[in-house]
Amino acid sequence: MSPSPRKKKRSIGKWGGKKVHPGERKRIRLKAGESFTGVGVHLPLMVWRGYEDGPVLGITAAVHGDEINGTGVIRKLIEEPPFVLKRGSLVLVPVVNVMGFERHSRYTPDRRDLNRSFPGSKKGSLTGRLAHLVMKEVISRCDYMVDLHTAAVRRTNFPNVRADMDDPGCELLANAFGAEVIVHNAGPDGSLRREACKAGCPTIILEAGETLKVEPSVQDLTMRGLTHILSELEMIDVDEDDRQETAPHQMIVQGTSWVRAGCGGFLKFHVAPGDTVKAGAAVATNTGLLGEENEVVVSPHDGIVLGMTTMPAVSPGDPIIHVAKPDTSKQFRSLEKSVDTMDDEALESQLRTHLATNITVEDPVEPDDEDEA
Repeated sequence: MSPSPRKKKRSIGKWGGKKVHPGERKRIRLKAGESFTGVGVHLPLMVWRGYEDGPVLGITAAVHGDEINGTGVIRKLIEEPPFVLKRGSLVLVPVVNVMGFERHSRYTPDRRDLNRSFPGSKKGSLTGRLAHLVMKEVISRCDYMVDLHTAAVRRTNFPNVRADMDDPGCELLANAFGAEVIVHNAGPDGSLRREACKAGCPTIILEAGETLKVEPSVQDLTMRGLTHILSELEMIDVDEDDRQETAPHQMIVQGTSWVRAGCGGFLKFHVAPGDTVKAGAAVATNTGLLGEENEVVVSPHDGIVLGMTTMPAVSPGDPIIHVAKPDTSKQFRSLEKSVDTMDDEALESQLRTHLATNITVEDPVEPDDEDEA
């Protein structure tokens, strides 16, 4: 999707009757509508202006109300900022889907998916009105956006950025963030990312971790990536000696696929988030409750495990492992070598360990010679 010409930006210094001057931070609550009880539904955000002019970066989380890893990061930025914002401004929205957040739910109370409801409508449903409010009051003031997500319920995601790499602004953000994997696409219809890009505001998303959790290593990686973006946009100053290293590899992929259960059963996992897998390799063994083997589930192609279910009990057709597919064999071999030689102290290595703590990973059983035909 080609970038759209930018419409006139709204002022970062004027929010209704409030003014935010250079060097100030102000908390603002914008009314989206009313709940079933008639009580007002408000979108809370913080505007943080640097001392000098510069770009405006919006950081949003919990567009799906139960995906709160990003909420933890934004709260930390507000409470314990690890840098001095010298140029430009930040618009920090720790929870976009406030109605879903209060119910610990991905959806809004009317069962709509807010991230399929953009750009919304001023006179639409409450979900549509909230999407319209975000487009009008947040995205229209920003030059760039980063939207923070996690996997859906009972799944986990190895951190990966999703971006339209044909958009130069998105490409800049994605490369600066420094995730190991960038999934190149424009995003689904009605998503915040896609509609923000169409409105001329380059936007990427981060997918990392699980729902209803604030995971320490995911927080560290997200904060590192955001700091790199702020440095790239020259909004903060970072000494080269203090700059945190990113992974030695960064892979842009065009395609991903889910490996699904062929039958119902109870899974033994053979891979964890961030593992590399070869085509035909066993990723899980599906067994009955009394231990009989139903099937060995294999990867259809070479790749890296981007996400997986954390629920071992599956029905036929349930998604088990989400695999990102490198564009070339050479790209996969390079990735495999880089992952195998990564320092144990590297943040990426710690992430692999932490994300695997909620699942039991076992080596697949090799067939005995006498069992072979």
